[in-house]
Amino acid sequence: MIDELDLAFDEHAERGRPRHRRGNRGGKKGSGKSGVAFLMAFVLLAVLGGGVYFGYSKVKDFFVAADYSGPGTEPVQVAIAKNSTLTDIGNTLVDSDVVKSTKAFVNAANANPRGKNIQSGTYKLKKQMSAENAVNLLLDPKSRITSGVTITEGQTALQIYATLSKATNIPVKDFQDAAKKPTDLGVPDYWFKRRDGKPAATASIEGFLFPDTYEFDPKLNAAQILEVMVNRFLSVTGDMNFADTVQNNLSVSPYEALIVASLTQAEAGVPEDYPKIARVAYNRAYKAHMPLEFDVTANYWLELNGKAAKYSGALTAAEIDDPKNPYNTKSKKGLPLGPIDNPGEAALKGAMQPPSANWLYFVAIDKQGHSVFTNDYQQHQKNIAQACRNGVPLC
Repeated sequence: MIDELDLAFDEHAERGRPRHRRGNRGGKKGSGKSGVAFLMAFVLLAVLGGGVYFGYSKVKDFFVAADYSGPGTEPVQVAIAKNSTLTDIGNTLVDSDVVKSTKAFVNAANANPRGKNIQSGTYKLKKQMSAENAVNLLLDPKSRITSGVTITEGQTALQIYATLSKATNIPVKDFQDAAKKPTDLGVPDYWFKRRDGKPAATASIEGFLFPDTYEFDPKLNAAQILEVMVNRFLSVTGDMNFADTVQNNLSVSPYEALIVASLTQAEAGVPEDYPKIARVAYNRAYKAHMPLEFDVTANYWLELNGKAAKYSGALTAAEIDDPKNPYNTKSKKGLPLGPIDNPGEAALKGAMQPPSANWLYFVAIDKQGHSVFTNDYQQHQKNIAQACRNGVPLC
């Protein structure tokens, strides 16, 4: 590309043609003019060069990220939110006056080979640190304040409230009160729709408190903490495409599949049995139109009434077939009123993608929790006898 300076140079050369003459008439005069021109060009280049250098210095100073120097001053605690980008972290640190600019922090993090491994959580930092020092502290496990609350798969809402209360010093009653209307905590209305004609436990948050390790902001109240857990549930099931999959492939509502996931979470002794137990539940509820006869629903009712859970063999006939129990699966056909615990991702996947099989019966066959499956009642009785011989407390 030819710019204006190139054109001006060419025009000057054209007016001064020929550039090289065979003769040298008036050589001294021409040499004088050339010397003056050279001197003027040198001065011009010097001026331009100085201007360019001065301008570069100013531009360079403008683009260098503002940064503090040194290890910092007074201590400060900073909470890094989950799924924060480096820019998000930098903004948080600037807000707490830990680093001077987000750009300085991002640059320092990118320069560190482990800079993108910064985890969410609360950290002990210092105000007015250099960005490099801030990155190093965020990567130091000793700087991270461990205050995570772990909710395990299969815990009931009551068990979760007790765990949360112990970790946060918020009374259990606050969580119970906050959970009375799940839709206020973010559970969409469609999650309480059923296709089997049965009512849903619309006043229960059971099933929607996703098991995970959480680091809650100390400023959150009971309702806000439960909202975080509900949002996690919606995020996980959304990523799995849980709702659409069960509706399209199994012809059941997401709520019914969630109930099945909670049942399999409670019944299974090993994760590989989740989808198999889910298949038994679907077969009995929708194909054979028979009661599920899952003892875990009797135990759930015991817990709701302040009583301790029991092994299947220790449950009385009255406890298993309590007519007042809305979760009764001994004499009532189909799925119970609602979920009986809060299933994890593996159990949700099992309920979403059960294998094709005609099983109607299963029993834990060994102390490790492995189950055997059959569609033949006589074989099921033999399996129970074998389980008893293996030391499973059924007989």
